[in-house]
Amino acid sequence: MAPGAARRARRRVRGALPAGARARSAEDWWWDQLAPSGSGYHLLQSDSMLLVLPGPGPARPRVQRRAARRTRRLLPPASRASAAKARPRAAPAPEPQQGPDPGWGDRIPLEILLQIFGLLVAADGPMPFLGRAARVCRLWHEAASQPALWHTVTLSPPLAGRLAKSGAKAEKKVLDSLEWLMPNRFSQLQRLTLIHWKSQVHPVLKLVSESCPRLTFLKLSDCHGVTPDTLVMLAKACPQLHSLDIQHSMVESTAVVNFLEEAGPRMRKLWLTYSSQTTAILGALLGSCCPQLQVLEVSTGINRNSTPLQLPVEALQKGCPQLQVLRLLNLMWLPKPPGRVVTPGPGFPRLEELCLAGCTCSFVSNEALGRLLHGSPHLRLLDLRGCARITPAGLHDLPCQELEQLHLGLYGMSDRLTLAKEGSHLLTQKWRHTLRELDLSGQGFSEKDLEQALATFSATPGGSPPALCSVNLRGTRVTPSTVSSVISSCPGLLYLNLESCRCLPRGLKRAYRGQEEVQWCLEQLLTSLPSSS
Repeated sequence: MAPGAARRARRRVRGALPAGARARSAEDWWWDQLAPSGSGYHLLQSDSMLLVLPGPGPARPRVQRRAARRTRRLLPPASRASAAKARPRAAPAPEPQQGPDPGWGDRIPLEILLQIFGLLVAADGPMPFLGRAARVCRLWHEAASQPALWHTVTLSPPLAGRLAKSGAKAEKKVLDSLEWLMPNRFSQLQRLTLIHWKSQVHPVLKLVSESCPRLTFLKLSDCHGVTPDTLVMLAKACPQLHSLDIQHSMVESTAVVNFLEEAGPRMRKLWLTYSSQTTAILGALLGSCCPQLQVLEVSTGINRNSTPLQLPVEALQKGCPQLQVLRLLNLMWLPKPPGRVVTPGPGFPRLEELCLAGCTCSFVSNEALGRLLHGSPHLRLLDLRGCARITPAGLHDLPCQELEQLHLGLYGMSDRLTLAKEGSHLLTQKWRHTLRELDLSGQGFSEKDLEQALATFSATPGGSPPALCSVNLRGTRVTPSTVSSVISSCPGLLYLNLESCRCLPRGLKRAYRGQEEVQWCLEQLLTSLPSSS
């Protein structure tokens, strides 16, 4: 015998197990611990989990069968013969059932699977998850087909943005699919968004009116061809519809006015794009056709409209007394003069958010702001970015006492204006206990005035720390000592913008996000204070 063959034979003899013994792996040990024989349970292994299920277990895995065969090969011939004689002859195994094993996914109860799918849909929406899950197995297809999961849908043609003929064909193809989907999947639809529909908006909304009686929210983005009859038909067929968003869509004012006259008493939210036809829609709102309206947003489109919007404040307060959110975004807004006899309106007693932000200089003054907010004690958010005529004294006279977000930033326009240099402390002293976000970007307050204003956030001994978590001081005259004092006094500060602050040392003029970066800024400022003094 060759020396190599002799060494291999000796290794086989030394590594041989006793007769009747079987090599046990870690997998066998877990198998016996989690589902011992005779317990009525068996262990099922998948890619990322182990399931203990009742009932008889499946056949042993392929790995265990290979290990048993390998153990028998390692035994000497005599031991193998004696073990074969001693082992009783097993009864013939029943023939396995035809068809593949459905696996653990097919054994989950339908109710639990619906709850799991509901969590995923709530986080990421129904598509594309439900479409992919329906192709896994029959049980998953049944669960993914439940109309209760299809409560929020966004529909857009696949060829949006291409040639007109190709887009029309794509919309017609999607429409053919919707004729089956609407009654079979979307019967409990609540929120629908249509994007980039150019020619088939009317047929789609007709299907919605026939199959989706629970619709509550409709958004049309970059859609054309919406007729007055379409929206009125939808308002009659969907008695729960209370929110309409038609920003950046070609919709006639008569269509919107007719819709508001039909669904006005139940309308809660309305989003509009300012154009020459917006006046008619606002006239309907001023006429109290939507007394329960809570959210009103009017913004400019891609092509900016330079025509000023004149809005009678007092008439809007009477027409929409339940308004909670008012946004006039990027508009040249001019409040209509009250006339010779000044009669203050009822105000907005429920208003919580007012946004008058714009990218250019606004004509909003302290007097106009007072007319808007004189009856709004519950205001939480005030966004006046671009409103350079608003002064700290005018803000201090507002009736709201629990303001949480105040945005007064001036972006790209502070060089051409004469700004106030004093008065910032009036803002922080009034709302230091409730203010969470403060934006003073581009304001012209002096170093001493900013130091006095931000010093009010210093926590008093035994009192609760300030709620301030975001400060934007971009382009201001804030000093290193003032910044370090704010960071030290506000432990919950998560955002600090110090870009273009001329009084700060180089290397620190940037935005800081997160507590780690803010604390690093504090360390750098503390080390630079002695040298700067």
